[in-house]
Amino acid sequence: MSNGFQVQDRFAEGAQYIGGKLLPGTSGRHHDIVNPATGESVLRYELAGTEDVDAAVAAARAAFPGWSGATPGERSDVLHRFAAVLAEQADDFAYAESLQCGKPIKLSTEFDVPGTVDNAAFFAGAARHLEGKAAAEYDGDHTSYVRREAIGVVGSIAPWNYPLQMAAWKILPAVATGNTIVLKPAELTPLTSLMFAQAATEAGIPDGVINIVTGAGKEAGEHLVGHPDVVMTSFTGSTAVGKRVAEIATATVKRLHLELGGKAPFVVFDDADLEAAVHGAVAGSLINTGQDCTAATRAYVQRPLYDAFVRDVASLMETVRLGSPFDAATDLGPLISHAQRDRVAAFVDRARGYARVVTGGEAPGGDLADGAYYRPTLIADAAQDSEVVQSEIFGPVLVVLPFDTDDEGIALANDTPYGLAASAWTRDLYRANRATREIQAGCVWVNDHIPILSEMPHGGYKASGFGKDMSAYSFEEYTQVKHVMYDNTAVARKDWHRTIFGDR
Repeated sequence: MSNGFQVQDRFAEGAQYIGGKLLPGTSGRHHDIVNPATGESVLRYELAGTEDVDAAVAAARAAFPGWSGATPGERSDVLHRFAAVLAEQADDFAYAESLQCGKPIKLSTEFDVPGTVDNAAFFAGAARHLEGKAAAEYDGDHTSYVRREAIGVVGSIAPWNYPLQMAAWKILPAVATGNTIVLKPAELTPLTSLMFAQAATEAGIPDGVINIVTGAGKEAGEHLVGHPDVVMTSFTGSTAVGKRVAEIATATVKRLHLELGGKAPFVVFDDADLEAAVHGAVAGSLINTGQDCTAATRAYVQRPLYDAFVRDVASLMETVRLGSPFDAATDLGPLISHAQRDRVAAFVDRARGYARVVTGGEAPGGDLADGAYYRPTLIADAAQDSEVVQSEIFGPVLVVLPFDTDDEGIALANDTPYGLAASAWTRDLYRANRATREIQAGCVWVNDHIPILSEMPHGGYKASGFGKDMSAYSFEEYTQVKHVMYDNTAVARKDWHRTIFGDR
């Protein structure tokens, strides 16, 4: 499945998008985008260097006055056209996303691309509702109101697990509110971010509003975060790298938005629908081959259901089909790279010394041997303080532990540094309300795990970061408020100073 899409031809001019043009990088270092299903190179390109970052920031800064000065209606109109262009190019986006990430084509076509189009349509409409507060007399003869304004040039860094959707989540709220942006995608997966920016230009978004620099984090990424003309940094990635981003951003007092790691608990109470919970656990833990910060990674199952849950999850995992990303029957694709597969395998191999690997725990052979594949894996009976329970594995691995009381289940769910997402499985309204109230996470699903909506916020608690993606709440990240105050008297009062300085 290529639909005539040729990567080499599409990006022959380079993998940087600055001021409305594809350009080569200037770092002098090259990088191969590798298809993780085969280990073959898809595209070799020159990485961005600091000069490319400077050029992209300059382009964004030059475009800011015109774009921020457009009316909300004008920005809304062009974003509606943008959503239409994305929909027209859906097949190309889906193909490129699966090619660079290895994710099954059905995931790209049914989830990633439609979600991105919907996100663009949402922000196109939401752009018209960006407003301050109404005028009022809060202080006698004065009228006050609040303006909500764009902040300037945003520097964003996106991860490799959902390149297209992360580009949308970073770019759309920023430009809908009148900002301009420089996005650095992961060097492993820049294709759909570049295509996203090109589609924006086709839709009529002015040159320089959206810029893409594809470079290494240590060079291009850190330079972007520290750039004096970048007023805000938005980062999605690991907590460890997020701390480094925060350290650099603090030096220039930048606004900061961090969406970091997760270790989502999946809490199954003894009155839950067992079949629904089993299917939810398998889908929630294996989505995107487990390379999802919100994926179900820690299942806590109340003891009466524990043995049946372990048995049924293992049985269902063994039916999951691994295969080519472009085979419509494939359920699970490869991990992003052989290095990531080896990292996941090392977690599982170490766990064999203190827990039970119920199913999986190995890379497949045969036709899949050259790819970065790893079988769906279920680990049982690990201790709460063990590595596989506390650390983010980022692979197709689910760990399941028993609990006895409701108090214990909720306490265990909260017992990691992370707080991005969670789910509770119960038929009891009281239990559901208690779980959603007491579990410390930015999103708590009840009897489901993983769905997200453009209209609703996404972001974490604790070490999972702060700030929100998607929804109107994201506008808080990308705007600043200004208090404006008018003297309503007919003429300026000449005796204003006497209130402060007295009669002199």
